Amino acid sequence: MKTWEGYKHGVNLGGWLSQCNHTKERYEHFITEPDVETIAKWGADHVRVPVDYDLVEEKDGTPKEEGYVYLDRAVEWCGKYGINMILDLHKTAGFSFDAGEQETGFFDSPEYQERFYRLWESFAKRYGKYEDRLAFELLNEVTDKAFMPTWNRVTGICIDRIRAIAPTIKILVGGYWNNSIAAIPDLELPKDENIVYNFHCYEPLIFTHQGAYWIDSMDRNFRIPLDASFAEMAEASRRECSMAVEDFERFSLEDHLSSAYFDLYFEEAVKIAEERNVALYCGEYGVIHLAQPQDILKWYEMIHASFEKFGIGRAAWSYKEMDFGLSDAHLDSVREQVVKLL
Repeated sequence: MKTWEGYKHGVNLGGWLSQCNHTKERYEHFITEPDVETIAKWGADHVRVPVDYDLVEEKDGTPKEEGYVYLDRAVEWCGKYGINMILDLHKTAGFSFDAGEQETGFFDSPEYQERFYRLWESFAKRYGKYEDRLAFELLNEVTDKAFMPTWNRVTGICIDRIRAIAPTIKILVGGYWNNSIAAIPDLELPKDENIVYNFHCYEPLIFTHQGAYWIDSMDRNFRIPLDASFAEMAEASRRECSMAVEDFERFSLEDHLSSAYFDLYFEEAVKIAEERNVALYCGEYGVIHLAQPQDILKWYEMIHASFEKFGIGRAAWSYKEMDFGLSDAHLDSVREQVVKLL
């Protein structure tokens, strides 16, 4: 499969310029230069930087020039410490993966779509010159499968408009069900050799999201060990988050999680990527801080083996806080081993 050099081992800077209270205090202090230095010392080759349109636009679309200062800083810091960067538009006017953001209408609105194209043209004019160490991710986690025909059309137009400014910069495109790997076959054929297919992986969700407060049906006190059988995970999924159990049912229900689970999980997407000669990239993966540290380490060992087997680049969620923080206290006992597996 085609591989994407320079973007094999990454870390997300979630909660800095996205999924946050958009204040100068947040921008100035949540992520600073020493954090990027730390990530480089961990051995990562890139960071993924989620960005909400709120950073650089008012609600009415008026540009906020002062917001670009923080993106400029990120580009500068990455250059200084020799790592690459993905600029990920995490929220656009009219759409967010998080319904709580109350951004709606993007997929039915030519006006919102035109605003999206113009924002990406602005990014391309400012940052296209860094194409040797920076890539663009068009939009984080399209939700509904019904959006896909429109999304394929919108991505095609957006790519063309970026290409008029930055002809060869790498552009990441993901699909429905929050960048599910299952959406990969339904992505449009890559328009050129610099398109990358993007997915997220938090599997099995019942383990990686145990006790997650944002899953309505989840008991906040629910916990499950990594060595639970697939039968136990399937039953807990039905009870705690109404999760489909097909991934478990492809194995004996007496089996336990291993790298073989991820090999099978990635298999179809890898096949599609090989057929279309496109690189495959996992923009988010990780385990909630409520899991046991040794179990988190074992999970990283398993998924790392499969990523390496198929040559899939990736960025762990997330560097700090955001319920998954790699630098937070819950990982103190295993962090040294975990960061070697990024």
